[in-house]
Amino acid sequence: MVKDSSRRDMRWMVLAIAALVIFLDRVTKLWIVAHIPSGHAIVVIPKVFRLTHVLNTGAAFSMFEGSGSPNLVRNLLIGFSVVAVIVVLFLIWKMGRGLSLTSVSLALILGGAIGNLYDRIRFSYVVDFLEVHIVHYHWPDFNVADSAIVVGACLLLLEMLRPQRSV
Repeated sequence: MVKDSSRRDMRWMVLAIAALVIFLDRVTKLWIVAHIPSGHAIVVIPKVFRLTHVLNTGAAFSMFEGSGSPNLVRNLLIGFSVVAVIVVLFLIWKMGRGLSLTSVSLALILGGAIGNLYDRIRFSYVVDFLEVHIVHYHWPDFNVADSAIVVGACLLLLEMLRPQRSV
């Protein structure tokens, strides 16, 4: 019996995309730690883009960073991340047989979540290093993992809003 090649299981490719995100996140964070002292920056494009070295003990956009209970915040963020990783892995297992916009979106989210989870568990903070200014707006420092999560979430949202073809 010959297998239908259109039904090939592509979950390995989805997980490979997540692994690539994790790899890029680790490599960039290691480079930043090795080349830019904490609290310093390198100007790449004046008044627009800098490489920084920020230790973020809070959540996205540094929320909860000044909390009176940093260990509680850290443990809650780790717990939330673990739950998110499990949910995304489950969704990939159920939906990732084919390579689609949805499965790629989930791979980006998974890779980003694991990248930041690793930092929180190992160091109790996440290394952020991309700082963007657009006119008078200053985007909070972020990293490759954050970028992958945001891009994945936006792609997932676009996929959900896209009109579905009737079968």
